[in-house]
Amino acid sequence: MAKAAVDPAKLRALTESKTLNPRPEAVVDEVFTASPFLDPYDLVQVKYEMVRRVRVDKVPVARAAPAFGFCRQSFYAIAAALDAGGPSALVPGKPGPKGPSKLTGPVMEHVEALLAADPELKAPALAAAVAEAFGLVVHPRSVERALIRTREARSQEENIRPTR
Repeated sequence: MAKAAVDPAKLRALTESKTLNPRPEAVVDEVFTASPFLDPYDLVQVKYEMVRRVRVDKVPVARAAPAFGFCRQSFYAIAAALDAGGPSALVPGKPGPKGPSKLTGPVMEHVEALLAADPELKAPALAAAVAEAFGLVVHPRSVERALIRTREARSQEENIRPTR
């Protein structure tokens, strides 16, 4: 059964929400492709239907995963995400690092302790102190940005606390 032309507005919406399936042609599951409701361009729908086919229709993972354009390992990761967070967990997350890799909590505590002892310390001196104490090479500007983030977080916490 031939699919109708793809709606450009829907493609734009899927792209903006980062849920556009990069490989819609890889979705070859017969039940999925036969349905006028199901859309191989909708990545969340493809992932959900793949898990549903395994769990409800009892299709083996080794057959279902490739029919939806995924490997078995991806199926298990997708199923775990669905179990943990529901359908919204199938939406791809923000790309890139999820947190600091060098200026972690203990490092920033050390930096703040140094600043408490000597408020006149500048970012280059703090970066040198981090290198000496932790063996991490960090750019002074990274230290400045981390301090700003820490202060902003602390300010938000103070605004959330109930007043008495």
